[in-house]
Amino acid sequence: MPKINGNEIRPGNVLEHNGGLWAAVKVDHVKPGKGGAFAQVELRNLRNGSKDNVRFRSADKVERVRLEQKDQQFLYENDGMLVVMDTESYEQIELPAEILGDRRPFLQDGMTIVVEFYETEALNATLPQKVICKIVETEPVVKGQTAANSFKPALLDNGIRITVPPFVGQDEDIVVNTETMEYVERA
Repeated sequence: MPKINGNEIRPGNVLEHNGGLWAAVKVDHVKPGKGGAFAQVELRNLRNGSKDNVRFRSADKVERVRLEQKDQQFLYENDGMLVVMDTESYEQIELPAEILGDRRPFLQDGMTIVVEFYETEALNATLPQKVICKIVETEPVVKGQTAANSFKPALLDNGIRITVPPFVGQDEDIVVNTETMEYVERA
């Protein structure tokens, strides 16, 4: 695995540190008036989700890990485990449902997700950036209510509450951004 200097760490990099796999969440480069420059890095453990703040000097060497990304098709959920299938080899594996975090409700049958593997261990999964959802419940359209920022609450078919523009009605399909959990457009 390639070793990089402490000042080359960027957000999103996966590092092997203290015997664990850590993702760099936030990186601040600090040049104090006295002493050498260093990078203050906020790390998140990919296995258990714990966080740590570490200082890396430019002379420190750290191992950068490359995760293999594979497209997996979601099949079904069984006892808190998501069963997904590799789209190339048709091999099925189980992932814990917590791997998706608060984006879990946006997972739909047959959806293709990207799973990041370290050797054979699945560490992370990401949904497509945009998904189509149906509005189950929202306030009716009020004529003349066209102010610039007047969004109204809506309940989606997956149980998530978001805000939508006033012209969007009940039983309509909309596109939702899974990263920000916000309305994007009508489907």
